[in-house]
Amino acid sequence: IEYIRSYYYNKVEYARFTSSLGKFVGFTQYGLKQADYWNSDTSYLAQLNAEKERYCLHNIGIWFSNI
Repeated sequence: IEYIRSYYYNKVEYARFTSSLGKFVGFTQYGLKQADYWNSDTSYLAQLNAEKERYCLHNIGIWFSNI
């Protein structure tokens, strides 16, 4: 299970957080700057890493039982 949060502007993805990496990755010049800023905030990274357990792991049993 992987938690992904993507950020878009004008249909172009400029940054993405993935729980497998545990940090942000930038895809554009602006996205690289934002990713560096967000990666420097350890409390924000910890919050997003906790989202995997709070949202994904909590609901995985519900999703697979409906299949």
